[in-house]
Amino acid sequence: MRLSNKSSGGFRPTLLSIAITATASMPLTALAADEEAASATIEEVTVTGFRKSVMDSIGTKRDAKAVVEAISAEDIGKLPDSSIAEAIARLPGLAAQRLDGRASRVSVRGFSENESATTFNGREQVSINDNRGVEFDLYPSEIMSGVTVYKTPQASIEAEGIAGVIDLQTVKPLSRNERVIQLNGQFEMTSFDKLNPDGEDQGHRATFSYIDQFADDRIGVAFAYNTMRSPNQEERWNAWGYPEFTYQGRDHSILGGAKPFVRSSVLERNSAMLVVEAQATEKLHTTFDALYIDFSDEKILRGIEIPFAWGQGSISADSAVVDPDTGFVTSAVTEGQRVVVRNDMESQDAKLGAFGFNAKYDLSDTLQLEFDASHSSVSRETWSFESYAGTGRGDSEGTADTLGYTFHSGNTGARFTHGLDYSDFGLIKLGGPLSWGASSALNKKYGLEDGDQYFNAAQDGFINAPEIDDELTSLKLAAAQMVEAGIVNEIRYGVSFREREKIKRSQGFYMTLRDFPQVLEVPEQYRLGTVSLDFIGMGDMIAYDSAGLLADGYYELTNEALTGIQHLTKSYTVNEKITAAFAQADFGTEIFGLPLTGNAGLRYVYTEQSSQGFAGQVNEASGLVIVEPTHISHDYSHFLPSLNLALEIDDQQTVRFGAAKTISRARMSEMNASLEVSYNPQVDGNGNNWNISGGNPTLEPKEAVGVDLTYENYFSDEGYFSAAIFWKDLSEWHFDDTFTVDLVGVADPATGQIPENPTATASGKVNAGGGTLTGYELSVALPFNLFTEHLDGFGLLASYTGIDSDIQDQHGNDHQLAGLSDSIQNITAYYENYGFSARVSMRKRDDFKGEVYGIGFDSQQVDVVGETLVDAQIGYDFSEAGIGALEGLSVFLQGQNLTNEPFTTLSGDNPLQVRDYQNYGRIYLLGFSYAL
Repeated sequence: MRLSNKSSGGFRPTLLSIAITATASMPLTALAADEEAASATIEEVTVTGFRKSVMDSIGTKRDAKAVVEAISAEDIGKLPDSSIAEAIARLPGLAAQRLDGRASRVSVRGFSENESATTFNGREQVSINDNRGVEFDLYPSEIMSGVTVYKTPQASIEAEGIAGVIDLQTVKPLSRNERVIQLNGQFEMTSFDKLNPDGEDQGHRATFSYIDQFADDRIGVAFAYNTMRSPNQEERWNAWGYPEFTYQGRDHSILGGAKPFVRSSVLERNSAMLVVEAQATEKLHTTFDALYIDFSDEKILRGIEIPFAWGQGSISADSAVVDPDTGFVTSAVTEGQRVVVRNDMESQDAKLGAFGFNAKYDLSDTLQLEFDASHSSVSRETWSFESYAGTGRGDSEGTADTLGYTFHSGNTGARFTHGLDYSDFGLIKLGGPLSWGASSALNKKYGLEDGDQYFNAAQDGFINAPEIDDELTSLKLAAAQMVEAGIVNEIRYGVSFREREKIKRSQGFYMTLRDFPQVLEVPEQYRLGTVSLDFIGMGDMIAYDSAGLLADGYYELTNEALTGIQHLTKSYTVNEKITAAFAQADFGTEIFGLPLTGNAGLRYVYTEQSSQGFAGQVNEASGLVIVEPTHISHDYSHFLPSLNLALEIDDQQTVRFGAAKTISRARMSEMNASLEVSYNPQVDGNGNNWNISGGNPTLEPKEAVGVDLTYENYFSDEGYFSAAIFWKDLSEWHFDDTFTVDLVGVADPATGQIPENPTATASGKVNAGGGTLTGYELSVALPFNLFTEHLDGFGLLASYTGIDSDIQDQHGNDHQLAGLSDSIQNITAYYENYGFSARVSMRKRDDFKGEVYGIGFDSQQVDVVGETLVDAQIGYDFSEAGIGALEGLSVFLQGQNLTNEPFTTLSGDNPLQVRDYQNYGRIYLLGFSYAL
């Protein structure tokens, strides 16, 4: 693409003329209609790199039938983020949530990742978590050619989501018209030194890509391989909670306990992408694409669990300091306290495979048929291992400590004082120092009874090992036909079928030293030295190879599912079969002499969903879990109309209008048929003897009717201004409630008899409540060469999104949507010319409700404090240097999270009651790109 600039003697717009252009659409050439401009010499300047990607993204946005945001390959590749999430989080209205320091979950216009759909080349994708929302750190940005975010739907899009659809795209090799061979490499390091002696603080990334055409440009091939080994460090403060504490006759909030630790992790990802495109005949065009990702995240975590108000010690009332404004105890001391020294490890391995085949056949000059088939699957295995150590076994054994804490201003958590040396291998020994692992299975296994010294004290560690399998197969048959029917010029219609199955297997194991009830000094061969917990005031603590101890037989395992029903209720299979039909008409006409284009469509979606799981009860006599299989089915249908209009005021200005009904399907973890069942001879308040808790396999999608109005002004090839307002009416939202379930023929587990009253009170998610969400967006791409040619290469990208909601549950209680920040701001300032490039980017979002992994890897909603992230990059492209040997070489230096912004969550409204304070440090990358 080429950008035409005026020569030095030509017209240069002033600031006033730019403002007039952006608001009144007066063409710049109209303002330059004089003899000097007419005689000016026009020169063509080839625009490449980041500026070209901006132009390509603007072109995609301008030509789209709906309201979209786009990002091009240059934009992703030139700013080599570790995942797609880092890249698309810079788009207007989008924001990312960090998990373990990496952008992973993306919200669109105030809706969480579970309310949007993610597609790969137009096909819906599976996810590695319990639900539908894609975790984007699974996808490497380096092998994608672009991303398009559909903020308003079209009937022809094969995915549903109230927030929108995020489509990831691969390259089309026949569109390149040349061979491309490229190598990219990066060296990565963190600002933290290794926080664990067996951690890593340096990593690397590398990408090889190849694009070529054969057989007289009738066959195109694109292949890319990416490998990454990325380190990450973290200092984390984590609080158990803040109970009430009576002090001087009044109740105050106090620290219940804390679990601070240091984490060293390595994300390893190997990805391969293949595209084969063929123009077999003039009428037949086929494309095959495949994606394979092998993802591994290894974590080392060491820290100390510190009981306080919820511990066995006594709090010194004289030591308490209370914040007068909030009544929060900001400082206190507890005596006779015992802690748990943790040496944990966690690994998460996932493999994703996706392939698709698309064929388009021109049956005639006016009719094209399309066939599309695809399959994607992902499997995830998680292994989370906890190892406990302390000064003795059980609540009252070993040496106790006197511990104090102090909260300072800000959200950084507390700092402690202590008396013991937790780096002493002679003092801190393997074994559970607190009796918090109550399990009848453990007590029976080791012959423990109530009153015994070690009753409930046989848990010396724990292993969580959940597994996820997600599989999706899709088929589509469609047609596009050119017509002359009034204002309609093209119609699209088709049918599709999708089948998805998600399986979760939850399992956990108690760990007990083989020498129980003795504690064990860590053998010399497993000692790794110490780690520093100075950031919370706890000094050094012992570090040892806990996984090695497990592998060498120092621990015995006991299945938690024998007596813990929670694993049964979290294990399930959910199956969906979705049959859809759509019809969409594209049209063009004029209103008051102005061109009006758009499309109107209707999508019919019929869904059959089923879930297989378990109904479980705990036998009072044996303490063991009794299991019965379950299978529950349900079906429903939706008509989803959509309308998109674009009124072209002139060559620069367009007004867009969109209206549609959309749905977001239920979270799959909430649709599971696994239930905990209990029977009480006495009826409850609903007149039922049975009580059930768990999932709701009859849960139907959330619904929304949305309206969008957008003004767009494309005042140059590199520049545009956009203002949008949007409104959504939400209904059938998902809230906790009780409902009645029929249990005809089910026996009372205590008597074996079938009771006369067969109904049960069930608790779970139901369709209820709703409200409205409103918002506005302002975005601009401003190249500074509009002001003067001396600023050619400088530019600014900026956006601001404001969102408000009024959502209530079925009881009239206010509800805040997950992922909603009141405001989202993005800004990038850049310079690119003569081979040099430099960019600084800032993305900011207000407080929001996000999701983190809790105990047992359950998703847990928390209050996340707003954050501002700053990244920067400088680089040089040697193609501009005129040195033949360096032709095709470019280098860059990038810094991420330059202001060292923490990730902070709160427990309640008091900013001192910090749940999480996670400090990740900065990340630096030094890289190159070489095109052969």
